[in-house]
Amino acid sequence: MKKALGICALLVFVYALASLLNPDFLSTYNIQNTLRRTSLFGILSIGAALVIITGGIDLSIGSVICLVGCLLPWLLTERGWPVACALPAAIGVAAAIGLLHGILITKLGLQPFVVTLCGLLFYRGFARWLTRDQTQGFGGGYSALRWLATGKPFSISIPDLDQPVSVPMPFLIFLAIALLAGAFLNLTVYGRYLLALGRNEQAARYSGIQTERMVVAAYVLCSLLAGIGGILFALDVNSMQPATHGNFYELYAIAAAVLGGCSLRGGEGSVLGVVIGAAVMRVLYNSINLLQISTTLEFAIIGAVILAGVMADELIRRIAARRRSARQAARPDQVHP
Repeated sequence: MKKALGICALLVFVYALASLLNPDFLSTYNIQNTLRRTSLFGILSIGAALVIITGGIDLSIGSVICLVGCLLPWLLTERGWPVACALPAAIGVAAAIGLLHGILITKLGLQPFVVTLCGLLFYRGFARWLTRDQTQGFGGGYSALRWLATGKPFSISIPDLDQPVSVPMPFLIFLAIALLAGAFLNLTVYGRYLLALGRNEQAARYSGIQTERMVVAAYVLCSLLAGIGGILFALDVNSMQPATHGNFYELYAIAAAVLGGCSLRGGEGSVLGVVIGAAVMRVLYNSINLLQISTTLEFAIIGAVILAGVMADELIRRIAARRRSARQAARPDQVHP
């Protein structure tokens, strides 16, 4: 909770500073746009966090987004599939990718970095081959399906704004996923297993936890959320270029998870922190655009955020270890009869 409060304070500081430097930051349009983009990237970040909690990593998120995001319009427009078949098929491909990652890591003992790095290359290459490297889109049809990404079910009036803020549909989807992920991690025994696995896999195995199943489940959920995010991104922009769509999105997801308190060593993390971390990343990106800072600094800022998160995690661990050692040294020796 302390980490979540700290990152929340950072979010408020960045938002307030950007608002002072550019009043347009608090415009209705910008608030709606920030909510929508935060929701889309936040879905990816929750999936990345579940894998990071196990002590793993998934570098293929951006390529899964590309593959699924191009596959759905390809099935609908090129192959003529109905929405009722194409949508589950696209989501099923994402889940199957996560299952493949989990099996390769648990059954063959491959490193998650290697498996997902190969996936990063393979899935994008396959998407480019499948679509003949042509831009994919939904055209003018499928307005009901696109409502999942572009719909605005209701509006909220905020003081000092000339217009009500329309709540985007992706925000509601993101909120539902965050609540489900938070309940899974904090209120179920499987969530405790996931955290125990990240802290000490060998101890978790000796405790009777099916560690291999939990690892597979984490990668399936990560790829599944990446697939859902890929579909929403595709429906949002309505035009996907397989060579570039989803490039480096895994960096946003990992950065938001690390910034939100997930330790790259595993065993630590909260969904609330990840949600706030995703918001900080998008507010920073939005600030770069509105303050007319060169967008070439975007990846430099992401790299700095990841590095700062890792450094802070390591410093906090060392300080906590020293305090525990000091308390143990201060305790009087217990003499047992």
